[in-house]
Amino acid sequence: MISEYISKDIFGRKPRKMNEINSFAALSLEITPQQLLESVLPSEDNYFSLLVYPGIPSEILVKLTNDSDRPLKWKLEVEGEFPPNCCDWYQEKDEIIEPEQRITKIISFRFPTNFFENKFALNYKQPQLKLDREVKILVHAESTKKKQLVAYEAFNLAIRPNGKYINLLPSFYQETDFLNRFLAIFEQTFDPAVQTLETLWAYLDPLTAPEIMLPFLAKWVAWEMDDRWDKKQQRRFIRNATTLYRWRGTRFGLRFYLHLCTGLPLDEDLPESEKHISIEEDSSKSFILGSTALGQEITLGGGRPYHFIVRLRLKESEKVDEKLIREIIEKEKPPFCTYDLKLIYSQSS
Repeated sequence: MISEYISKDIFGRKPRKMNEINSFAALSLEITPQQLLESVLPSEDNYFSLLVYPGIPSEILVKLTNDSDRPLKWKLEVEGEFPPNCCDWYQEKDEIIEPEQRITKIISFRFPTNFFENKFALNYKQPQLKLDREVKILVHAESTKKKQLVAYEAFNLAIRPNGKYINLLPSFYQETDFLNRFLAIFEQTFDPAVQTLETLWAYLDPLTAPEIMLPFLAKWVAWEMDDRWDKKQQRRFIRNATTLYRWRGTRFGLRFYLHLCTGLPLDEDLPESEKHISIEEDSSKSFILGSTALGQEITLGGGRPYHFIVRLRLKESEKVDEKLIREIIEKEKPPFCTYDLKLIYSQSS
């Protein structure tokens, strides 16, 4: 026979019912929510609602008291409309509670952070997302080799979005559950746009922009994408396109272009002959008879006017596309200039 009795409500509300099965075992059950949904009134059965935000654990304090004069074996089970991995309670075997002893346990509920965005939140059996779910805590006890259900409690598990807009309102309105859920619709709609505006600089910087933005940023600076470059090189070229345009046709512009392409250091503080990317003019003299030059603009042999030599000092493990290097030099040098390209490999230290 099931009897109903009234337990005290520590929150000062209308007392709720606690159910106990009249049996040989005088084992009482008391549960206390650690995060109560204040704005929801108790149901007809005086159930309270435990508030749960996705990604944030919410706990129930469970107290078991043995009012009898003999030890009891007990086991607690949690049943309800929630996935098994959302409740951390699992009792593998029966435990013993001594006479007049009180045991305190904590049951924690935690739903995934993407609970409301998860595609499995809605299914064909449940076309609407269920925010309130009934949960039961059952206690079985055993005495004289007979195991029975001796006590149980039920409550609502209230799953709500953790909104920020509601905190901007006076505390009186913050206690309204419907208003909280209503504002969450606007928050989830507009918040991504607000966050994008706050980090807009990252979308416009080629080094941090999403990959899908790179073609747009390249057209923005009139830069032609080349499939022979990896994504890291393309980002560096787009970011430094205006610098390459400004210094085009100069020694610094060509060296900087080759630096972006090969990753070799610029070595601005080293002499030209010691740099990893050195660009030197042909300094050999023209044909001379005695001490008299035939002409300043006439070359009978030896030196070549407007000629330069590009040397790239690489390690043996470094490989470069020589054809691509020559294309870069042809594009960046003045049309009337000639050049030689020398790739110098040294052993890795």
